[in-house]
Amino acid sequence: MKRAKTSLRELLNITPEERAEARLSFQISNRLDELMQKKSMTKKQLADAIGKRPSEITRWLSGEHNFTISTLSMLGVFFGEPIISVSEI
Repeated sequence: MKRAKTSLRELLNITPEERAEARLSFQISNRLDELMQKKSMTKKQLADAIGKRPSEITRWLSGEHNFTISTLSMLGVFFGEPIISVSEI
């Protein structure tokens, strides 16, 4: 039997920054899913509408995609609602 070189404890030991990044990433993917549901859109329909492949939409919805500001802006314009909001100071 092979043994893992990395323990579960080591895998779960993430920094607060990594935890915050993961949380934000999943919030963005959840928001995208919410907006798709509001418009009753499938991944394929969204992909066709914005010129992407369905596999890319799947990656976006996985919560592990690193969105660019450009992509978030484009999606906000497409849906007519922001994907994220930033409070003004």
